[in-house]
Amino acid sequence: MKPEPSRQPTDSGTSVRLQKYLSIAGACSRRHGEELMLAGRVSVNGSVVTALGARVDPARDRVELDGCPVVARQRTVYIALNKPAGYVTSCRQPGEKLVTELVDIPERVYPVGRLDKDSTGLLLLTNDGALHHGLSHPSFDHEKEYVVTLAAPISDAALQKMADGMMLMGSCTRPAEVHRISLRRFRIILKEGKNRQIRRMVQKVGQTVIKLHRIRISGIRLGDLESGKWRYLDPEEIPVISSRRE
Repeated sequence: MKPEPSRQPTDSGTSVRLQKYLSIAGACSRRHGEELMLAGRVSVNGSVVTALGARVDPARDRVELDGCPVVARQRTVYIALNKPAGYVTSCRQPGEKLVTELVDIPERVYPVGRLDKDSTGLLLLTNDGALHHGLSHPSFDHEKEYVVTLAAPISDAALQKMADGMMLMGSCTRPAEVHRISLRRFRIILKEGKNRQIRRMVQKVGQTVIKLHRIRISGIRLGDLESGKWRYLDPEEIPVISSRRE
């Protein structure tokens, strides 16, 4: 008897097509995976799935083939990317160019932290969920360093206001290191990451950002990595960003 199509697994930003997941896990090829699905031999969360467009989230969904668990065991990877302008820091956003499209590897990785669409520079991508928490939570005190270019010259007083901290979105920003480079450029080092924080701070002192470029996250530096290019992190770089502040 042909099985009834089941409900679709919940889609998410980290989901993959079910037949691709079967292939990644080494259970079969993608094409054979489609045949197995149509034959009713594949289930997700206890329900048979026959729809070839079905997606699963490896972190949340339980996949079985002929009643046996299918587990994808991937190596953990850590990547530094020099994000170009025009790309969004997301795994899924219809109609937009995604930073994940710039990294062509078998493992599925996702961005750690964010850079807005117009900003450029260092972005980390990984399949290590613990690292995402370690870099995102303020208690870990990971520094992020940026070079900011403005539309007009900025005063020393305005730079000092950003360094001291200011009210932004209902709370005061933490003190930051700010160093002038030229009349219209400065470096800023933050230990937090409010939404569009630097752009909002600059706007509050009456200026406009025309270029925002991240050059460092904790001990990871962008260096001379070209725009749109990526590299694997060196082994000695990984403990620097995964350890908790004492």
